[in-house]
Amino acid sequence: MLLDASSPAAIEQAADILASGGLLGLPTETVYGLAARADNDEAVNAIFTTKGRPKGHPLIVHVLDAAAAEAFVAEGFLQQLPDHAAALMRAFWPGPLTVIVPRRADVADAAAGQHATIGLRSPAHPAAQAVLKALLARGVPGLAAPSANRFGSVSPTTAQHVTQEFGEAVPVLDAGACPVGIESTIIDCTRGTPVLLRPGVITPEAIWQKLQVRVQYPQTATDNAPQAPGTLAAHYAPRAKLRLMGAKDMQAALDLLGKDAPAIGIWSRTPVRSKASKVRLAAMPDNAAEAARELFARLRAFDEQGVTLIWVEPVPTSPEWEAVADRLQRAAAG
Repeated sequence: MLLDASSPAAIEQAADILASGGLLGLPTETVYGLAARADNDEAVNAIFTTKGRPKGHPLIVHVLDAAAAEAFVAEGFLQQLPDHAAALMRAFWPGPLTVIVPRRADVADAAAGQHATIGLRSPAHPAAQAVLKALLARGVPGLAAPSANRFGSVSPTTAQHVTQEFGEAVPVLDAGACPVGIESTIIDCTRGTPVLLRPGVITPEAIWQKLQVRVQYPQTATDNAPQAPGTLAAHYAPRAKLRLMGAKDMQAALDLLGKDAPAIGIWSRTPVRSKASKVRLAAMPDNAAEAARELFARLRAFDEQGVTLIWVEPVPTSPEWEAVADRLQRAAAG
């Protein structure tokens, strides 16, 4: 069942589904989430079952704003100094930034994977904001919402992607394609100094420019990181085997294979050529934000075209490309 996100009645219907303990495909600016009310462990467990996701692997909880977030945060934490989590919320919410904070006792146990910490985000998408506002009016403080796909596979960026994953079992609020296209930046705020756990479109450089706060990388942090969503070495994998390959090596391999090359999907910024009818060529955008927006949809399209191999040209090493590079490396590891 697809619900039209532009319809106020559909927003109310979506909120009713969630408030009653059901699942919903929820559009956000990053990817579509498989949402359930975070304060209902039975509803959250349905997310794990539907996705085939390990129950100890925590979920991000989506909230309307920083005030709503306090229902999930350990009492007094956001008032502590330095208040990095509160500063990040003020600066980047609503938006594609998740903060890891100490969890309030006995709240959202299943969503947090029974861990003492919890990841919180306020999505910027107007449909998600409307649903969260309607849920607050129904007494629901937030939604657990990992990406709406089978565990480990390519994240969905359209409502149709969600229905391809789950069929009619999960109603979806259809708001078109997600404008960002990759998951949120995750910053751990539990160790005194903020630490990057997952790169996204909000970079450490952007945080420094706005807040004059230095975000550490995991390899420089001294304490152990809390377990966080989307940080497994192998993740976001298409059905076809994905390999990162330089354009010169791609072209040499295509020349060697000739017109009898097997079904290969190629996504590259550098133009390559092939005489083989089964090879599918796609141009990667030169702009990092545009490439991020296209990434998951491109991998899904290659799978739908029946390729058995996907070759992707490595992206530049500049900070704005870090999130795309991270997703591609994890997809290749899968």
